[in-house]
Amino acid sequence: MDPLGARSQFVDVQTLHRWDQSQHQDGAEVDGPPSGKTGTRKDSLVNWQGAFSSPFPFREDINRKIILFNGDVALMNCTAIINTSNETLSDKNPVSESIHRHAGPELREELLKLKGCRTGEAKMTKGFNLAARFIIHTVGPKYKAKYRTAAESSLYGCYRNVLQLTKEQCMESVALCVISTAKRAYPLEDATHIALRTVRRFLENHGEYLETVVFVVTPVEELIYRKLLPLYFPRSEAEEQSSLPLIPADIGNAEGEPVVPERRIRISEKPGSLEEDSDSLDPMLGSVGSHAFARMEGDVDKHRRLILQGHMSEAALQKQHQRNYNRWLGRARAEDLSDIAALKALYQTGVDLCGRTVMVVVGRNIPVTLIDMEKALLYFIHVMDHITAKDYVMVYFHTLTAEHNHPDSDFLKQLCDIVDIKFKRNLKAFYFVHPTFRSKVSTWFFTTFSVPGLKEKFHHIENLQQLFTCILPEQIDIPPFVLEYDAQVNGPYRASEPSGL
Repeated sequence: MDPLGARSQFVDVQTLHRWDQSQHQDGAEVDGPPSGKTGTRKDSLVNWQGAFSSPFPFREDINRKIILFNGDVALMNCTAIINTSNETLSDKNPVSESIHRHAGPELREELLKLKGCRTGEAKMTKGFNLAARFIIHTVGPKYKAKYRTAAESSLYGCYRNVLQLTKEQCMESVALCVISTAKRAYPLEDATHIALRTVRRFLENHGEYLETVVFVVTPVEELIYRKLLPLYFPRSEAEEQSSLPLIPADIGNAEGEPVVPERRIRISEKPGSLEEDSDSLDPMLGSVGSHAFARMEGDVDKHRRLILQGHMSEAALQKQHQRNYNRWLGRARAEDLSDIAALKALYQTGVDLCGRTVMVVVGRNIPVTLIDMEKALLYFIHVMDHITAKDYVMVYFHTLTAEHNHPDSDFLKQLCDIVDIKFKRNLKAFYFVHPTFRSKVSTWFFTTFSVPGLKEKFHHIENLQQLFTCILPEQIDIPPFVLEYDAQVNGPYRASEPSGL
């Protein structure tokens, strides 16, 4: 939700052209490999095609997330923007100065509390007067040719840690300035290669929540970015092939991280899987370690019988439950859940008065009869797994829901049975907003008989005024139809002293 009174100078990222829309606007081809004296460029490309496959293949779904924008990162209206600074978070480069000017004096006070930031790391603050909800601050390396490897690793760390924060906070959009200012002397083209490949790899491997990445550049930086973007984000198969010979030899590992050959250690990242150069081994060996016998789990069927007969110990039951949850979590991470994510029925917002993460569920956005509820369960697990590692609260908007928006009690019971113990232990409050008489009766039965221990955390919230005593208005994104309904039924919101529940 955009801050109230946001100035017109702010730029809504949703109105900007995506990278996949810009191919015809650029009007220039990426240079391909040099042709021979008697050949043509087209002939040369034919020879290259099919001989090699690009490490950055054409991906329309990823290109749709990319925007290149010439402007001021401080004016971006998105979930988070990036501030490139120094170790004391007091750098006076043009990017930082603009962010401070638009965010207001509260930002400087907040940065003092962070007590600096080390090179390659990232720290987050609120956006204050910006259109962006958050500012992620990072410190780029000082570049010296003889320490190039260390500088590359540090710069990769900047982008990777920034993106990791967007993942942990389930952010939908982020605006990236060019990290490492001119005074730090990092060669712009080298830095751009690291930035682009790190973002590309992150979107491939972890980009399920991130819908928009804006590269915000100056006119000088834009020339380099337009030149190199087709290498990492080709907009067609033809552009992929023509870009291939221009891709650097060093493209890092699977995450885009720089690799130092002399420091490679031959340890498999995932024990139990075969390394690439072990083709001569029997393929069946690759499954060693995946069977219950190899994991010393014992007889799985016997475990299940004991559970049914009530003969398993508490520790064994917990272990069995954890294994079951991990299987669901593995499925959640592997499946394409974009259709469920598009419903915008579950999302993270700010924090409550106690500093606990607030998760929002919008009941009206859950068409129970039209979606695969098992996929909805997987999406819930996928989103909530890292949130529930610490204290959190949930807000459920029951506003204007109909029968087709209500999951049945069996589904809710299944969800509670599957989720990890941390889901229940670290849930500190569940706010049920705009309940009806029927929903109050249903939740009483459910919390009394189906899920013991949840009842004391459950709060029926009749109006937003009451909710705002627990969570400040600026800390929660409320759907417009909920605001309109509450204003019609309960009157306009009046600011009052927060009390908490």
